[in-house]
Amino acid sequence: MSAAAACVPMLAPPAALSSSSSSSHHHHHHRPAEAELNKASGTRVVQDEATVEAESVERAGVDDDVISSRPRAVVQTLTCERKQIADGFALWRSIGRPELPDLDPFLSFDEFEFSPPAGFPDHPHRGFESVTYMLEGGLSYHDFSGHKGTINKGDVQWMTAGRGVVHAEMPGGEGVQRGISIWVNLSAKDKITSHQKKKTFPFSQRAINTVACLLLIRCAVPCNTSRVEPKYQEMASDVIPVAEKDDGVSVKVIAGDCLGTSSPLRPRTPAMCLDVTLQPGAALRQPVPRGWSACAYVLAGEAVFAGSTAAAAAARTLVVFGGDGDCVEVRGGAGEGARVLLVAARPHGEAVARDGPFVMNTAEEVEQAREDYRRRRNGFEMADGWTSDHATALTSNSRNQKIRNE
Repeated sequence: MSAAAACVPMLAPPAALSSSSSSSHHHHHHRPAEAELNKASGTRVVQDEATVEAESVERAGVDDDVISSRPRAVVQTLTCERKQIADGFALWRSIGRPELPDLDPFLSFDEFEFSPPAGFPDHPHRGFESVTYMLEGGLSYHDFSGHKGTINKGDVQWMTAGRGVVHAEMPGGEGVQRGISIWVNLSAKDKITSHQKKKTFPFSQRAINTVACLLLIRCAVPCNTSRVEPKYQEMASDVIPVAEKDDGVSVKVIAGDCLGTSSPLRPRTPAMCLDVTLQPGAALRQPVPRGWSACAYVLAGEAVFAGSTAAAAAARTLVVFGGDGDCVEVRGGAGEGARVLLVAARPHGEAVARDGPFVMNTAEEVEQAREDYRRRRNGFEMADGWTSDHATALTSNSRNQKIRNE
């Protein structure tokens, strides 16, 4: 689903839960202690969609010959409490709360549960990627391009909203549906199309283009011409690669690399996402590129994280790692072991302005996104006249109920 398999942002933006969804938030990001972008680390910035489709972007732990020897220390620990947001919908929020508004590029991180009548009818997004990983039950979705289906227990959907998408997300069945929802920010170049990045020239743009074509040269003035369209990457539970160690470690490699096993999923923002199961006392030392933000959410049991001092964390606890170190080390607790979702990603280091379903770099761009959606343009054209199957069913059910009550 989207950062809301739970569609959380439609009810509360991925800032503090107490924030108003109608106000725009504009700020710089929280970064791990001592973290710096390592521009000499061999990372590669993908410049266009074709490159993303054809090649791998920067990946975590890809060089298995490099021995990771300095575990990152835990610099923040957050216990997550259940909050009822609406009838049939609740969440445990870790990133996107006052103590941790964001962790560049992560905008929100929620464990959610919802059941009928809760649901998220047709709504827009722009400017980020959303990750939905189902832990129990399922999530049904339908977007304005006709893409629809259901992701079930153990399945993952990694959606790139890019310049615009409109979709609906609803419970995939009766009873409680539970999962993880993460919003990952996109860089400025992956949010906005060329007409939004207007440049001022001393001559008319038409004249400049004419001269450029005649001389067969490119205009020397930099401009953003990328058009990042919505993209879905989905994997069923039984096809997500699994890496194992004989001492009691099993890892579902959702994104990135672990123990020599790679995921075929390619996030637009270079990222790693691992579902790690540890038997009591079993340990995993996972490489994480220097400069990347990293955190871990304990799904079950108790996990012990190495670093300057060992830190233990129980279920529904998020630990944030500092930037000083080249790996993360986690061990299963002595009782029942642990299940941990380890995520990391390369930060953008850019200003963020967000309001509800739109995440941009400036307040003006957020307002432009809203205007584009209202006018059904610049990425939202397919929303004109479109209604999801879910919204149609809700309307029909409401009409039938009204008739029965008359």
